[in-house]
Amino acid sequence: MITLITGSLILSVLHALIPNHWLPVLAISKNENWGVERTLSVTFITGLAHALSTVLIGVIIGVIGISLSSTVERFTHYIAPGILSCIGLFFIYQHHRHKHFHLHLQPDGRGKNKVIVGLATSMFFSPCFEIEAYFLLASTKGWWMVLFLAAFYTAVTVGGMVLWVRLAYKGLLKLNWHSLEHNAGIISGITLLLTGFLSFFLY
Repeated sequence: MITLITGSLILSVLHALIPNHWLPVLAISKNENWGVERTLSVTFITGLAHALSTVLIGVIIGVIGISLSSTVERFTHYIAPGILSCIGLFFIYQHHRHKHFHLHLQPDGRGKNKVIVGLATSMFFSPCFEIEAYFLLASTKGWWMVLFLAAFYTAVTVGGMVLWVRLAYKGLLKLNWHSLEHNAGIISGITLLLTGFLSFFLY
């Protein structure tokens, strides 16, 4: 369980940190001369929309996993960690062609609400598929773990996005964003692979 939570935390923090999740909000905020409170509230809304779609898919995967756990004897020990490891290998292989959410909105001044709705909609239809594999692993522990992971991911992702925007708004966040985004895929892949590997031996 500790392995599952730790791996989920790493991915949640990573995907809250990479700029394509929250930098569009900050860019539009600067363009529209929003204050810090409005900027943070919009970040919260868009982050929640993003987390909601991810969690909805995750719960569906969890339902499938729970069903498999009750019918396939080897699912918990072999199949779930194996799937997790394979997905990790896939992300490592594909990291140089990482295609995640990139939002390019050009505010035209026709309405702040339209901009916010556009941001939230775009984020909703761009779930993070890396974390979904953890819902499959969580399902081997039962419903309580699936629901815990859903709440945990939502809190870390939305809280992280709001925190990064707050720091960046004040000019306090200085990171190599290009390097971080470029390597996000391989970091996710390694995290998934290690979680699957450890789960196989510890569960």
